[in-house]
Amino acid sequence: MSDLLALGISHKTAPIELRERLALTEGRAASVLNDLRTHEQVSEAAAISTCNRTELYLVVSDPVEAESVALGALSRQAGIRPTELIESLYSYRGIEAAKHLYRVAAGLDSMIVGEAEIQGQVKRAYELALVEGATGPILNRLFRGALAAGKRVRDETRIGEGGISVPSAAVELATRTLGNLDGRHVLLIGAGETAELTARALTARGVETVFVANRRYDRAIGLAERFGGKAVRLEDLPAQLEQADIVVSSTNSPHHIVEREELELVAAARGSRPLLMIDLAVPRDIDPSCRDVTGVVVRDVDDVQQVADRNATGREVESRGAEVIVAAELARFERWLGSLEVLPTVASLRVRADEIVARVLAENLGRFEELSHADRVRVEAMARSIAGRLLHEPTLRLKRAAEESDAYQQVAALRELFGLDAGTEPEGAGAKVTPLRRAERAGD
Repeated sequence: MSDLLALGISHKTAPIELRERLALTEGRAASVLNDLRTHEQVSEAAAISTCNRTELYLVVSDPVEAESVALGALSRQAGIRPTELIESLYSYRGIEAAKHLYRVAAGLDSMIVGEAEIQGQVKRAYELALVEGATGPILNRLFRGALAAGKRVRDETRIGEGGISVPSAAVELATRTLGNLDGRHVLLIGAGETAELTARALTARGVETVFVANRRYDRAIGLAERFGGKAVRLEDLPAQLEQADIVVSSTNSPHHIVEREELELVAAARGSRPLLMIDLAVPRDIDPSCRDVTGVVVRDVDDVQQVADRNATGREVESRGAEVIVAAELARFERWLGSLEVLPTVASLRVRADEIVARVLAENLGRFEELSHADRVRVEAMARSIAGRLLHEPTLRLKRAAEESDAYQQVAALRELFGLDAGTEPEGAGAKVTPLRRAERAGD
């Protein structure tokens, strides 16, 4: 028997200080997946890590033991004790774990409801798990279904209307802080998707020239050219900081790009000119102690969320429509699980009935001494016929349930009531994909 398990932290449960310690770069995510797969309790694994969340999705044989294993893997990567993580950790099992991923992919659990970036982030997380050979039939179906749900939400609702995203909220924050952005000297640190969305939002606000600094100069050139800006090398960053009015940083660096000591020298060279720095990276690119440098205002993704929350009016109606789509797509996944489980469960039920008949006949063997061989055969046939007729209607209903959304619950209930998971599965019981137990939501 297997179970689906999801656990992690997000902007709803943990401050940025903890989120950045658990953030998984591609290399760290691959290491975690490989670590998890060494444990016999884990048969499939995938990891999602963004500025807002770090989550593991696992197919496990023992959810309690696997949760402990996953907690240990995250704690080792973060270099913290498991006890420091427990209070911020949420955990879901069974269909609730699937529902959580569907809502994440649809942008319903994001810092900014309806944000577009999360769809690509979920897709890249799934692709990495595929490359690492960490997924199997259940996670493959789960992630494909979640991505399909996310696409439907964006195609059929206006939840993402206006292109609201963390980068656009960051530009809104800059506007509220500094006023009109025309003529401002803007420096982007990083050249990835977030930087591109920031550049687009800046251009929409009238910013004509954007300077882009990145470790890979060719990528900086490519992004700058698309938005009429200029590329600079990362080693020239101090000189650019002296000229900038606004800095938006969004690299994948595991270390700070801007340290306090360096920034104090920059601030001294700037004189009285204020500098706004918005750090969209997790882990953070800008040393948090830079907030104490005179003349510098530093904001991070949690500050950006406050701006986004003010702009959330009107999205509640669209969110309700998105939830309906998610529920419909989730039902597809649940039906698929149910269809996988029906045939093995029917076979197990028949084997259990045969075992009971054989046991009762053996226990009463002494009472049949006066019966002829033919009569004994008739008694045995009658006992098996009674068992077969008792199981006939449940078997028909179970097979019919394979086409309905509640098949998963019916199969789980039947296996529990008849104790079918206490013993071994019969040979030739059907598909080798092991069924998932339904479990209640364990976290929020």
